[in-house]
Amino acid sequence: MTQATLLAAPKRMVELTVDGQTVRVLDGSTILDACRQLGNEQPTLCYGDTLTPVNVCRVCVVELEGSRTLVPSCSRKAEEGMVVHTDSERVRLSRRLVLELLGSSVDLSTAPAALEYIEQYDADPSRFGPDAATVAQPVKIDNDLYVRDYSKCILCYKCVSACGEDHQNTFAIAVAGRGFDAHISTELDVELPESACVYCGNCIAVCPTGALMSKAEYDKRVAGTWDPAGETVVSTVCPYCGVGCNLELHVQENEIVTVTSPHDHDVTEGNLCIKGRFGYRFVQNRSA
Repeated sequence: MTQATLLAAPKRMVELTVDGQTVRVLDGSTILDACRQLGNEQPTLCYGDTLTPVNVCRVCVVELEGSRTLVPSCSRKAEEGMVVHTDSERVRLSRRLVLELLGSSVDLSTAPAALEYIEQYDADPSRFGPDAATVAQPVKIDNDLYVRDYSKCILCYKCVSACGEDHQNTFAIAVAGRGFDAHISTELDVELPESACVYCGNCIAVCPTGALMSKAEYDKRVAGTWDPAGETVVSTVCPYCGVGCNLELHVQENEIVTVTSPHDHDVTEGNLCIKGRFGYRFVQNRSA
């Protein structure tokens, strides 16, 4: 007697209206998915296409008819008959204020997406004055692979998610403290080399502001030799094991400066181990 094969029931479609346009998406999709299906890109900072939405940055909020408050488009599920407005004055005001608060307290100089949003929404972080409280602090350099500059951290939780259940399951970092004192911390606030960190660098890959940055990039930025405009990207396969992780080698002046992996690769989903992300140095070891 053979066991019957159980087939999953097909997902139904839901229809909603976004800025006057009707769109149909699979049940379970988010408002952000619906917007993107229409080619209507929404600003996001804490959202990652391979991460579970935590909706903390609030720059993707939209106006939903019948809802008392604005809703985060990255996590709110699309429902039949929804009427959504993504560019109303209420939405623009909320996004502008969030960007101004971020820009007044955090160094966004290496956050190109945030700077673009600030310009798009005419945000003016300087209006809070020179005495606005900031999270300015020294850069943490305690290893040869990556640095932590928490004066650029917007607490988007993406590094925590990547280090935790979404990908690495190392749980080396988390958010400690409350309110303005909230910050990214290792367990028991120990130094990074003493923590559970395995230096995979997956936290760097998802950081939207440069708060986490490879040591190679940081050194070149300090020296004034960082040149993303002259960068070429070469795709290859990691040589260290048989998993088959795809690598993107970022090359400047005939030197590999950083390594990433495409988010749409079905093996890595943008993630690498310490060898894949940082083990490229042997390629350009001139003394060997």
